[in-house]
Amino acid sequence: MRERTWLNWAMHVGFYLLLAASALRLVSRHGMSAQTATSLAVCGLLALAYAAGIVWWHRLGRQGRLVWLGGVAAVWLALVVLAPSFSWCAVPLLFLCLRLLNAHGFAVAAAALTLVVIVAQLEIARELDVSLILAPVGIAAMTAVIFGELQRESAARQLLIDDLISTRGTLADSRHRTGVLEERERLAREIHDTLAQGLTSMGILLQAADRMWATDPAQARAHVRRAAAAAADNLAEARRFVRDLQPPGLVDVTLPEALARLCADAGETGPRVRFRLAGEEYPLAPEVQAALLRVAQAALANVRDHAAPAAGPAAGVTVTVTLSYLDGEVTLDVFDDGVGFAEPAPAPGRGYGLRAMRDRLAEVHGVLVVESAPGEGTAVAARVPAAWPPRALDGGEA
Repeated sequence: MRERTWLNWAMHVGFYLLLAASALRLVSRHGMSAQTATSLAVCGLLALAYAAGIVWWHRLGRQGRLVWLGGVAAVWLALVVLAPSFSWCAVPLLFLCLRLLNAHGFAVAAAALTLVVIVAQLEIARELDVSLILAPVGIAAMTAVIFGELQRESAARQLLIDDLISTRGTLADSRHRTGVLEERERLAREIHDTLAQGLTSMGILLQAADRMWATDPAQARAHVRRAAAAAADNLAEARRFVRDLQPPGLVDVTLPEALARLCADAGETGPRVRFRLAGEEYPLAPEVQAALLRVAQAALANVRDHAAPAAGPAAGVTVTVTLSYLDGEVTLDVFDDGVGFAEPAPAPGRGYGLRAMRDRLAEVHGVLVVESAPGEGTAVAARVPAAWPPRALDGGEA
């Protein structure tokens, strides 16, 4: 527990002021007699002993401080026997007892100090006076209550501070874990939408090249060149998503151009893909363009992997990709005439591809809808607000 530094120094200063006042009173009342000189010598010893404890407080440790308190109390008691006027130095000593002793020890020490003060004051007065008994008791009681309350407040405040520090550390750890999970999720989406699909395309091209190597070397070499180009594109993708930059498909081209190029590339190794543009094109934020391009990539990958019959090639499937610029929102529709599936809208957690698409669109306040039926193909529809980030309403608007 942190101690009240200002209160400690106030008590230290008070001790030396009381010591000096008692010494001046002794000299003014009794002059420089032999007993006065002896009392002043013991007073100096007490001042040095008390100062030693202040200087070496942090080095002494708890046991050392208790020994020091006992030594100071013993010297003070000897000084009070020689000169009872030094008895009021008991107030700062009472504060030291409160700092260093437990409740039982403090009660005993407080009673002993109060008794010494009462006896010393009666010795000075030379006659019985009830006020000389009640005053030390009252002062000791008030001192104990005030200092005890301050100590309890300090302990409660320190406990609150410790809880806040612990909570802050826990919150920092939680934020760190959340950041790690978010970055891991981002990398997983990027790998799924780029590297995994690129590697699949390269595998298809290389398999086709291997089958044609003996019968059609020119076409086989063309497949190998396209596979090499796909490898270069995926390397660029990997470098860019590590840096969290815009997808290379959107560098120096518009979103419709990037989607048209994506559809053309997908048609070389899989189903027949057609691209349509509806509405008048207008500027979109890079985040919105990147999300729609990634959704198109993931949707075409799903068509390639799942739309064809189990025994048939994906080339027999036709896909239509439509980008529509509407009033206030942009839509992307990917429809295929493949085998479809039984559930009209798969649950959000079914399949990482759909979950990744939903997560990407959620980041730009978009939504994804999937509709399908056995033998009737599948439709994937994405809707995103045209304004990003969404502008807050002005104070004067409803």
